[in-house]
Amino acid sequence: MMRDKSWGFIGDSIFFEMMRDKSWGFIGDSIAHNHVQSLFCILSEVEAADEVYHDGEGRPIRWYFPSYNFTLAVIWSPLLLKAAISEDTHGVASIDMQLHLDKLDEQWIHEYQNFNYVTISGGKWFLKTAIYHYNDTIVGCHYCSSHSNLTEFGYDKAYRQAVKLVFNFIIKSHHSAVVFFRTTTPSHFENGEWFSGGTCNRTMPYKEGEVRVDNVDSVMHDIELEEFDRAVTNSGFKTRVKLKLLDTMQLSSLRPDGHPGPYIHFYPFAKDDKAIVQNDCLHWCLPGPIDSWNDLVMEMLTHVVVAGNPTTTPLMKS
Repeated sequence: MMRDKSWGFIGDSIFFEMMRDKSWGFIGDSIAHNHVQSLFCILSEVEAADEVYHDGEGRPIRWYFPSYNFTLAVIWSPLLLKAAISEDTHGVASIDMQLHLDKLDEQWIHEYQNFNYVTISGGKWFLKTAIYHYNDTIVGCHYCSSHSNLTEFGYDKAYRQAVKLVFNFIIKSHHSAVVFFRTTTPSHFENGEWFSGGTCNRTMPYKEGEVRVDNVDSVMHDIELEEFDRAVTNSGFKTRVKLKLLDTMQLSSLRPDGHPGPYIHFYPFAKDDKAIVQNDCLHWCLPGPIDSWNDLVMEMLTHVVVAGNPTTTPLMKS
C-alpha cells in the first residue's frame, strides 16, 4: 500500500533501527486497529512481516519483522476496563453492556509487560448503552431509558474514571515501557449519525478555524488532557519519561475528507447505484490522514531514542 509519506525510506529505516529487538503494542478499539494498520502499511514498504497470530475471524493481531527482531501487535480492549459485551458484527447488542468502573481489562493488563512501547487509546465505546458497576455493585447507567430504577451516571464520569485507572496503572507499574496515550479521535458525520443516515461527503480539508470539535469529543478530549496533566504533575520525573501524550484531535478534526464514507465495504453500489448505504465517518482511509499520527510518533521517538535524553521529549500536542 503506497502513500505520500513524509518519513521516506530513511525515516522507516531509522524507526526499525530504534525498534531492533523490541516490541510495540497498540491497545484499544477499532481506531487503535486502524492506527496500527497505518503503521504496518508504512513499515511493509521496507520489509514484509510474518503474521505470527490472528484472532478467530482471521484478522492478524501480531506481526514479526525478522530482520530487526521487531514485533508489532494490537490488543482488542475497546473500553480499557473490565466489561461484558454482547454485540454482533453490526454493533447491535442483544443485552446491555456491563462495565466495571473500578477494574481494568485483564486482557491488556496481561499483555502490557510484553511490550517495550505501547500506544493506548479509548473513547467512543463509552457512548454506548451500559450498566455501570463499582465494587461489584450497580451504581448507574448510560442511556437508562429501559432501566427506570437506575440513575444516569454519565459517560463523561465513566470515561474519566477509566482514564484515571489507566494512568495510575502505568505510573505504578514496574515495567519500563514507553507509553503513548493517544487522544480520542473526532468523527465527521453530517445530517445524521452512523445509525441514522449520516454521511461524510466532503472532498477537501477544513481550513483552520472553519470547524469546531463536536461537544462530546470536546468533553472527552478535555478529560484526557486534564487527567494526563494531573498524572504527570503528581508523579514527577519518572512519569514524564515513560508517559507521552499523542494529541491528534485538532489535527484530525480538519480532515472530514479522510473517511471511507460509503466505501466501508468493497463495491457498495455494485448491485444498486442508488442503494442506501451506511457511511463510516469515524475510521480513516489507508493511505490517509491517519498516517500523520505515525509521523508525530516518529518525531517524538527521535527525541526519546536518537537524542538519548528523554527528559527533553516534548508532549506532542497538535
